[in-house]
Amino acid sequence: MSSYPAPHILNFSQIGDTDVGYLSVSEQVVPPLPFAVRRVFWAYCTPDNILRGRHAHYATEHILLAVAGRIVVNIERADGTLEVFRLENPHVGLYVPPNVWHTMQYSPGAVQLALASQPFAEEDYIRDYQEFKRVWREAK
Repeated sequence: MSSYPAPHILNFSQIGDTDVGYLSVSEQVVPPLPFAVRRVFWAYCTPDNILRGRHAHYATEHILLAVAGRIVVNIERADGTLEVFRLENPHVGLYVPPNVWHTMQYSPGAVQLALASQPFAEEDYIRDYQEFKRVWREAK
């Protein structure tokens, strides 16, 4: 199995000011995007009592951004390491490698933008938590 970077924050450019607003682009991301974007999708109108995600991937990498509102992302690595990321600035993204279990909880009105390294493929999803632990434990 390929090795992937750990989950980490990416800072997109923030061009503008409070008088006119801001624009962020992916040309000057720090650190740079770790993959070519092959799919883009967004989630919105998610009630704040709903926990989304609850899966991992075999191969797909993601960058998650809260373009509106706040999204709390809980990450569990295969070794059991837990991390919590709070996305609430539209110029800040979170890199999510395929080898982590992740869940997201949204504030009212939150909009999540996701950049993915692969087109959608159901067979890339690990939706059973015990299967996630087995697959990634064996990969080590």
